[in-house]
Amino acid sequence: MSHPAISLDAINKTFFPQGEKKNGDTESGIEVLKSITLDVDSGEFIALQGTSGSGKSTLLHIIGLLDRPTAGVYRLLGRDAASLDDDAQSDLRNLSLGFVFQSFYLIPYATALENVILPGLYSGKPRAELLARAGVLMEQIGLADRMDFKPSRLSGGQQQRVAMARALLNEPQIILADEPTGQLDSATSSEIMKLFHSVHEAGQTIVLVTHDEDVAKEAGRVIRLHDGCIVEDTRV
Repeated sequence: MSHPAISLDAINKTFFPQGEKKNGDTESGIEVLKSITLDVDSGEFIALQGTSGSGKSTLLHIIGLLDRPTAGVYRLLGRDAASLDDDAQSDLRNLSLGFVFQSFYLIPYATALENVILPGLYSGKPRAELLARAGVLMEQIGLADRMDFKPSRLSGGQQQRVAMARALLNEPQIILADEPTGQLDSATSSEIMKLFHSVHEAGQTIVLVTHDEDVAKEAGRVIRLHDGCIVEDTRV
């Protein structure tokens, strides 16, 4: 029996001013996510859309094992991910998930190629194998002639392409993207979205956070959040 790639059951997230609530602590917190229940099948391309403060980035962080829910059950690729310890979560995150962020997060003193191989350094694979894989990805994103360039010599669109290649290095089943076009002009954004479509067509599941209506429409399914709740789930 196959499992959804991502399964969220009654997920809540509350932030407390002094950190996580302890037993007997009556301090009120800020409820950011409220009973989120959502399944994402393998191979889907979904957009999480909402205004600032709607909870979309917090939800993505929980899906990406960068944060833990306050309550509820989260299963990633059939595993009860929320109950795993930090080391087990790190292993699952590194092997199963690829991340693309709005701010690129490239290491400024490393070359584009060195940035791409970074996730593989924790996989135990030989460096030569990682470099070969990274080289192929740099060709696929159209930057084969920029491998030795440091981020400061790359445009914003080129840096985001490098970030996408980095996300794909370990051949993850799921790509998570947080406002990946947020710092790009419309023409460059269009090129980046073409890359996302090519990744999706290759079989990867994509969850993309955006506040942009036009970017959201690029996905096959749009989940709209408002005040921490899912208010609309539309298949395009």
